[in-house]
Amino acid sequence: MAPLFEAFSTSAAVVALAEIGDKTQLLAIVLATRFKRPVPIVLGILAATLVNHFLAALVGMVAADLLDGLWFRYAIAGGFIAMGLWTLVPDKLDDEDDAARPARFGAFLTTVVAFFLVEMGDKTQVATIALGARFHDAVAVTAGTTLGMMLANVPAVFLGNALIARVPMNLVRMVAAALFIVIGSWLLAQTAGLV
Repeated sequence: MAPLFEAFSTSAAVVALAEIGDKTQLLAIVLATRFKRPVPIVLGILAATLVNHFLAALVGMVAADLLDGLWFRYAIAGGFIAMGLWTLVPDKLDDEDDAARPARFGAFLTTVVAFFLVEMGDKTQVATIALGARFHDAVAVTAGTTLGMMLANVPAVFLGNALIARVPMNLVRMVAAALFIVIGSWLLAQTAGLV
């Protein structure tokens, strides 16, 4: 039970912190502002995140099983440290993200498609792959990362720009980066047999 809880809680904490100020959170604010229908947007975020993060965790888990070895464990540790450094770089929503514009499909479907596409290759998706590789449990990692996404994005949908204006983004980015770096360093020390 302890490894399951560790996978779930670590995944939730890492993604909740990494998501603050991320472009998918900015997308949530844009969608909420344009549609003014928070419930379908929240449900769309939930659906897109469940599918995207389950696939990402599964990729990480399968890759870890196929590539299990000392060098791969060092790569996972290095990946967490790199994610920590990447987290320090603030995101912005590009003008070319046409998916954020309301289409003829309504709030729910637009949110599902936009979130799924914008999340591809995003920090939180890459973190989910690494978490899947680390914990070898796609379900617990997906549940945790989805909770983290919802913790960061639901308030953004309901409170929007007012919330983002009050949250010290640099501090949040530094805490999230430190968390990634601590996890990576711990894995590095563990792989090297130092702990």
